[in-house]
Amino acid sequence: MTLTANWSYPTAVRFGAGRIKELPEACAAAGMKRPLLVTDRGLADLPITRATLDILDKAGLGRALFSEVDPNPNEMNLAAGVAAFKAGGHDGVIAFGGGSGLDLGKMVAFMAGQTRPVWDFEDVGDWWTRADADAIFPNVAVPTTAGTGSEVGRASVLTNSQTHEKKIIFHPKVLPSVVICDPELTVGMPKQITAGTGMDAFAHCLEAYCSPHFHPMSQGIALEGMRLVKENLPRAYADGTDLEARGQMMAAAMMGAVAFQKGLGAIHAVSHPVGAIYGTHHGTTNAVVMRAVLDFNRPAIEERIGKAADYLGISGGFDGFCGFVEGLIADLGIPSSLTGLGIADPDFDALLEGALKDPSTGGNPVEMTAENTRPLIAACFS
Repeated sequence: MTLTANWSYPTAVRFGAGRIKELPEACAAAGMKRPLLVTDRGLADLPITRATLDILDKAGLGRALFSEVDPNPNEMNLAAGVAAFKAGGHDGVIAFGGGSGLDLGKMVAFMAGQTRPVWDFEDVGDWWTRADADAIFPNVAVPTTAGTGSEVGRASVLTNSQTHEKKIIFHPKVLPSVVICDPELTVGMPKQITAGTGMDAFAHCLEAYCSPHFHPMSQGIALEGMRLVKENLPRAYADGTDLEARGQMMAAAMMGAVAFQKGLGAIHAVSHPVGAIYGTHHGTTNAVVMRAVLDFNRPAIEERIGKAADYLGISGGFDGFCGFVEGLIADLGIPSSLTGLGIADPDFDALLEGALKDPSTGGNPVEMTAENTRPLIAACFS
């Protein structure tokens, strides 16, 4: 792989194979001397994590690890992480892993110095100003998947374990100080995780592109991000050692997260309550509901999707684009309905309530109401 670069958009990004070796320098740049590495349980004992801890230890930064992170992290995981942070006298966090590890790691750094409950900082209006900005610890992000793009985000998604709602917690200083994107860290991803996380990146780009809000910069990033996924996700899925494809997918994931500043929509509004209630993988769930949402939004996006299809080299306009999405999902071994994810007896009332309350509804090009969203959810199960 020859793709190596230093970027400063939207934060400092060290991109390239083997750059995990620069983690001590990244910690120094963020002002950390006693970092806590936060990751999920599945990654805790893997070679990439042990090797990363060895790099830190050799540099005199210790090898402190917290891995009590669920696939859909919640406030109980956060409380345990903050307790570990304080007990170890840490001065920053290395958020390491996929979306769950990255999101929780950023929240540990954010909440370790706060006195108010985390739900007080939900991404509603100016609630972020309630936080004590001087008490927020720095974090460095190291993604090991190519999907959420949380490494370049100013927010984290946290599930309320009592209400089974996914909440977006936002503050500008949640943005990592430094990001290390090393595609070598993604080589060991199982095929189903490569597929699900890759489709998450595609969903972010697609929804940002379709959002009716005005943000030409995000619009362009979203379109190119879709192209990178189209050309590289099948390659990464077929050959997990293809570093070029892995690197391009990491770039697409970051692009999706930057682009969705323009807005998300019904894909995420439906996916969030499904994941919160039934514990499904977020990116895979996005992929499953994508086709139904395209049909739902067709009156508002047909012409725009036609232009995207032209750029992506897909013939047939809107229908051709939808055919491409269906074919890609099938080729990646992803089910065509939520029933295929093991949800046998869905609570449509709870899913409808969660979807309409989700902040992603505000970016959907067709207004979501109880009358039109219930059949949309039902279509995702058919």
